[in-house]
Amino acid sequence: MANTPVNARVQKHRDARRRAGLRPVQIWVPDTRRPDFAEECRRQSRLAAEADMADTDMQHFMDEALADVDGWTE
Repeated sequence: MANTPVNARVQKHRDARRRAGLRPVQIWVPDTRRPDFAEECRRQSRLAAEADMADTDMQHFMDEALADVDGWTE
């Protein structure tokens, strides 16, 4: 089998990661190649911005929290 050396290297790499206490995780993410991806990003960003503008209590909280960070300026 021509793939045996590659498969062996991959398995060795995975085994080393497991010995180091890690485990593999698969996640699904949005496909950035879809034609509607950019428009969906704009839509969600607009919704988040509108929610932020409507929540003045959160904005005041964030401003106060940032005031406590050394070197932060507006």
